[in-house]
Amino acid sequence: MSKTALVSSASHFNQLLSTSKVVVVDYTERQKEVARSYGVNSLPTFMVFKDKQVISTVHGADPRKLSEVVKRLAAEADSDGSGGSAETSAANPGWLGASLPRGYDDVTDQVDVRGLDLLNSDSSLGDARTLFNRSKPSALASGRENTDLGGRERRIDWVESDTDEQLMLYIPFQSTLRVHTLQITSLPPKNSDQEAGDAPVRPMTIHLYTNRAHVLGFEEAEDLVATQTIALQPQDWDGATGTAKVELRFVKFQKVSSLVLFVSDAYGEGEKVRIDRVKIIGEKGEKRELGTLEKIGDEAGE
Repeated sequence: MSKTALVSSASHFNQLLSTSKVVVVDYTERQKEVARSYGVNSLPTFMVFKDKQVISTVHGADPRKLSEVVKRLAAEADSDGSGGSAETSAANPGWLGASLPRGYDDVTDQVDVRGLDLLNSDSSLGDARTLFNRSKPSALASGRENTDLGGRERRIDWVESDTDEQLMLYIPFQSTLRVHTLQITSLPPKNSDQEAGDAPVRPMTIHLYTNRAHVLGFEEAEDLVATQTIALQPQDWDGATGTAKVELRFVKFQKVSSLVLFVSDAYGEGEKVRIDRVKIIGEKGEKRELGTLEKIGDEAGE
């Protein structure tokens, strides 16, 4: 049942996010503290949260855009629970592109979205938070990748690289995790009018670095030994969900407080790489104090 609440503090707002599936926020002068924490610099600004994550933002009093957001929420509510090959976790309900390994859960809700960082991304498309959206990617909503049944372009809920095929994603966690698997979803359009070099493609080589205090620069990452390097093959991508299930060397991912994911190259001639979703599969550990990221492990010989 929906209701209106006056947000009195950041803790009150966090309580609302924890107890509500969908929260629509109209930031005013009274909510400046909360607004600043989400990067809001101008008022009014409307944000829609679903399962604690931002899914839409409207700057200014724009009735048309607000109406579009409401219609989209209604459409998503109608489609919740519809068929498809996606799996769900009882602990963290939401879309998954592959089944869970026995004994492990979707722990993507432990991503500290306020600390995310993404380098070399196309700013006209989605941002880092988009990758951890729990909803089904819009490209899978029907048999057509980026348009709806009326030929209109879908909501932009994916990320593409900008100047070349490389992407650098920094993922801090709210607790120390044991990470077993990554699920990476990439849904480039199958039939694109773009020239070969302009059409987005799937990532091929991914380097992972654990327990870094901040995002790495591209040159810095190339000089470091990765915790693990993954070379994805075409057969690794599920034909129905566009998801690759990446099993990690579990012994190296036992006490993980952050991950850096570096896509260094991609398939084919494309110079842009596309990622729609990233899911973290594993086990939750102890909660850490946000804002203090300690380096764990990375000892000589590890």
